[in-house]
Amino acid sequence: MTTESAITAWLATQQGPMLQALEAMVNTDGGSYDKAGVDAVGSQIRAFCEGHGLAVEATPGALHGDCLRATLPHAGAAKARGNRAEQIVLMGHRDTVFPKGEPQRRPFRVEDGRAYGPGVADMKAGLVMNMFVLAAFAKHGGAPGPLVGLFTGDEEIGSPEGRAVIEQQARDARVVFNSEPGRPGNGVVTGRKGGVFMAVEIEGKAAHSGGNFEAGISAIGELAHKVTAIHALTDLARGITLNVGLVSGGQSVNTVAPHAQLQIDLRYVNPEDRAEVMAAIEAIVAKAHIPGTKARLVIKGEFLPLTQDDAAKRLFALYRDASDAPPEGVFSGGCADSGFTAAQGAPTICAVGPIGGNAHSPEEWLDVASLVPRAQALARAIMRLDSAGL
Repeated sequence: MTTESAITAWLATQQGPMLQALEAMVNTDGGSYDKAGVDAVGSQIRAFCEGHGLAVEATPGALHGDCLRATLPHAGAAKARGNRAEQIVLMGHRDTVFPKGEPQRRPFRVEDGRAYGPGVADMKAGLVMNMFVLAAFAKHGGAPGPLVGLFTGDEEIGSPEGRAVIEQQARDARVVFNSEPGRPGNGVVTGRKGGVFMAVEIEGKAAHSGGNFEAGISAIGELAHKVTAIHALTDLARGITLNVGLVSGGQSVNTVAPHAQLQIDLRYVNPEDRAEVMAAIEAIVAKAHIPGTKARLVIKGEFLPLTQDDAAKRLFALYRDASDAPPEGVFSGGCADSGFTAAQGAPTICAVGPIGGNAHSPEEWLDVASLVPRAQALARAIMRLDSAGL
């Protein structure tokens, strides 16, 4: 039996243990701002990886979950490839978008071939898959280079602490597989939009809206002008969208509003479009339609676009050939950490995790039958990197 056959055969026996690990993860709180919960999921991952002979180290997060790095060394890789970047990175995030207590309100369950629960697809199933693929190589060997499982803790809010760790790992990466959920219909993501998440804080002047109206300066009035101007920057033909998704402000109904805030979601396709749109937003923020108002722009989080160079295209072709049911490459308007790795020059594909849907909602689901085939496809792709010239 070849090593490839041994690994795929072992993975074929692991659906039950995978589901057990997934149930424990899903039933553990882990919203992005719940550091203790995200780190509790990290403890589960650490215990599994160390139990299968992998070394695990942590980069502590001050506010969010620690970044865990599980490694399986490969002594001869660097010499064989002339000291080129060697590590094969399997990446995923542990945090979810859900409030504390959500796993108690709707715990993990399996019905009619689908698993449900907060974060079951996005992306705790991908974490479980990465764990078991690492364990398979630890058990049987066969990896063409050192393996790194990177488990971060703050992706859902733009990776404010995880980004630096991700970029550092990407600079040393031969390839990166990001195990976000596979798309319904067996899709793998080969391109993503970039995103910038920001707030505009507006200052006006309070005054009694009946007795002293003319002395007031309305921050909400200024907000209305800016919302319209920002939305007008949307260019669907170029894949540029601007959405003001949150607004707040004012003091009382009978007070001219002394303050207001709007929050913006910018999405774009081409890296060069970012500077153009941001300059336009900054001009809108700087211009006061209502004299006396002041405004400032605050960037709260950001993702880079996932773009495909020739090496990334070869990586997708390799992964496709390694799959029993060859997936289609799809483009996503959503953002992910894979954009950070691609920007560092690491050939990257995304959404190689088990297939799921309805992420970020109470109806989020995972196709249980996809757990093993997706793990096997990832393992085969790793073993065939040399033959693909990657």
